[in-house]
Amino acid sequence: MRFTHTFGRADTDLNAVREVSLTINATHLFIYFVPEAAKEAAQLGVTAYAPAYFAFRSAPMGPVPWQVTLAAFYSFSPRSVQAMADVWAAASPEQWQTARFTAAGRALRRVDVNLTADQITEARSLIDPVVGSADYAGKTMAAANASVPLPADPLVALWQQITVLREWRGDAHFTVLAANGIGPCDCNVLQTATGHFPEAIARATRLWDDEEVAAATARLVARGWLNADGSPTHAGIAAREQIEAETDEHCAALWTPIGDANTRRLTSLIMPVHEAFTAARTYPFPVETGGIQSAAPRNAR
Repeated sequence: MRFTHTFGRADTDLNAVREVSLTINATHLFIYFVPEAAKEAAQLGVTAYAPAYFAFRSAPMGPVPWQVTLAAFYSFSPRSVQAMADVWAAASPEQWQTARFTAAGRALRRVDVNLTADQITEARSLIDPVVGSADYAGKTMAAANASVPLPADPLVALWQQITVLREWRGDAHFTVLAANGIGPCDCNVLQTATGHFPEAIARATRLWDDEEVAAATARLVARGWLNADGSPTHAGIAAREQIEAETDEHCAALWTPIGDANTRRLTSLIMPVHEAFTAARTYPFPVETGGIQSAAPRNAR
């Protein structure tokens, strides 16, 4: 089994890195499930979920062809991303970005996120130095989002800063996957086999076909990570965790400007966003936060 080298600092608490990363992802996630996003997309002339998803998420990169979005998103099949081929004809990336902020703001108010003005200000005092001092080399989606002017709404502006760091870790994760020879379909199969993402949702959104999934499964079986029936082996579960650990190491230096204690403070400050959307029954599957995995992996054999 080949794994990459350590990117982070030895004096960084990787548990704090994992906790803040999971919470950032959970706090960012609502935009893909709330009805406000679908409504804003429809007003731009797009009613199907897939092209709206790709337009909203890739808008910070500008009017790029779908092949560029495919490269930046890594885990999606070409046939899934082709759905966005005409989205820039419907509306400009700037219009999509504005619509995304509008949807986020309306959704945040609908679920009544329990964050005071002082807490938003404190969270910004912690997250802004992280975003401002981050190294964006090789971090395409993070860099694109960092270039977006922040909206006037303080809560939505905080959410956008969270989005930058969510995409930063995603970019880092893709670097780790590629360095370890885990391709776009393979990472989907490993993710679903170990219980970290529902298979039905992965198949419906990533659109890898049966032949591609079978080939990816065969590659993972050859590595000793899956059994022939697609269930994970102990080695496969360990490999999946090692990939996450390497991503934590890659991200560790990101958090050194504020230190471990403030990293944990940021985690606690933004958690109410996720809690509000969970209480509103926003998600069709359990979401991991704060180092706790709420969707248990299948048993290894």
